[in-house]
Amino acid sequence: MSARVVVLDHGSGNLRSAERALQRAGAQVTVTGDLAAAAEADGLVVPGVGAFAACMAGIEALGAGPVIADRVAAGRPVLGICVGMQVLFAHGDEHGVVTKGLGLLPGGVTRLPAARLPHMGWNTVAAPASSTLFAGLPAESRFYFVHSYGVADPAELVAAGATVTTAHHEGDFVAAVERGALSAAQFHPEKSADTGAALLRNWLATL
Repeated sequence: MSARVVVLDHGSGNLRSAERALQRAGAQVTVTGDLAAAAEADGLVVPGVGAFAACMAGIEALGAGPVIADRVAAGRPVLGICVGMQVLFAHGDEHGVVTKGLGLLPGGVTRLPAARLPHMGWNTVAAPASSTLFAGLPAESRFYFVHSYGVADPAELVAAGATVTTAHHEGDFVAAVERGALSAAQFHPEKSADTGAALLRNWLATL
């Protein structure tokens, strides 16, 4: 029986492309803002594009924060994508305005210290051998990024026991995080062709 996955519709994110990619990876997928469905699914995907503050506003308007936190606390898988990853952190700082995040991961999201932004296009990542998301993927696998903000320093994540995958764009930044039931990717697996599909299959295998 294939895993039941909810893609959380909070008004931000590549909902349909995420839905199609997860279906191709073998999941039964529902795109919904229904919190009961989000709580009960085998896996919950939190997408997001655009601004941190707008994404958080959508999640708060839906009342989804406690559902996401309760799933993680209960060891029930959650996958954050792009800004859906960023809002899992304690805060986001955009244009000098600090917005509180969900606080499920330590640290903050800031503008990347790079002259060329946004960081857009295909890039390789450096995943540790202990990673579940990147298991079986070649070292030079490429994923599709589009963002100007991120987590530049993984120190707090490492100290908190997270498995951290990095990428490089005029400096290193956090490309993916895995800690307990919580997984997150700064890139878009749903736009990353075969490598993204392999990563989604790895995540679905944990459900």
